[in-house]
Amino acid sequence: MAGPGSRPEPGVTGPGSPGVAGWGRWLEVLATGPLATVQDLGRPGRGDLGVGRSGAADRGALRLANRLLANPEGAAALEVTLGGLKVRAHGDLIIALAGAPCPATVTDAAGRTRGIGHQSVESLPDGATLRLRVPKRGLRTYVAVRGGLDVPEVLGSRATDIMAGLGPERPAPGAVLPVGPPPASFPVVDLAPVPQSHPGEPVLEILPGPRDDWFTAEALKVLCSEPYEVTADSNRVGMRLDGPCLERVRQEELPPEGMVPGALQVPPSGRPTLFLADHPVTGGYPVIAVVCTRDVDRAAQLRPGQRIRFRRAPG
Repeated sequence: MAGPGSRPEPGVTGPGSPGVAGWGRWLEVLATGPLATVQDLGRPGRGDLGVGRSGAADRGALRLANRLLANPEGAAALEVTLGGLKVRAHGDLIIALAGAPCPATVTDAAGRTRGIGHQSVESLPDGATLRLRVPKRGLRTYVAVRGGLDVPEVLGSRATDIMAGLGPERPAPGAVLPVGPPPASFPVVDLAPVPQSHPGEPVLEILPGPRDDWFTAEALKVLCSEPYEVTADSNRVGMRLDGPCLERVRQEELPPEGMVPGALQVPPSGRPTLFLADHPVTGGYPVIAVVCTRDVDRAAQLRPGQRIRFRRAPG
């Protein structure tokens, strides 16, 4: 195994290569937990090519972590699902964590361990190891590095789209993730307080349509009056919800039409699926409503077993 600050031997697996800019500093992946992917703000505007936006599931958390480091808001970072990440720094790095708060520690090359906070600017010295444990609440934690992860772009983005198979490979133990050159500006704060989520059932605001007329007049009332549970059959593509059935008045086939993040698509089971970052570009089931953009980030932090409610947005 390469020592602190040394360059990996040729043939080390991972999305980087010695020719990538910023190869003098990198993260060595030791463990990934249930799922870790590289994400930025995605590939908007390519739906005509059949390519979805993808990118961070909780875009606000990614933006916050990058702003703390004076990175561009869309710099690539690691999106970590339910903790379990362990990485080693090669070169002195500055990092920030955002999203689901989890116990996080840094162990330096001498074996000394300290805890670090979230939404704060933290050092990760050469040879030090960062470890994330399971968050107490929320689902996805973002690990941003000053300079951003400098993996190769695919169609203008470093995001990994798990549905389309686009973007860098999922990091695996032994992978190396090069870090880009630091930006010219410097962080101006060392901590960004973020309101904590309240216990209970989160309420997501929706806009009816575009196919609410395919459902009974009571369907929207049911959607907004009864809780739904996030099932284990959920991922970055979408969340399958369990709860009251939404009855249709039109039973014919719907030609495929464009989908957006937050769309509540209703398959024949009558129970909605809430589309997230890696949603399909088109779909053939009617969409009864769309979750407002500001609440899609909140939806991306919901765990299986949590119950949620929907409310019509005012206006």
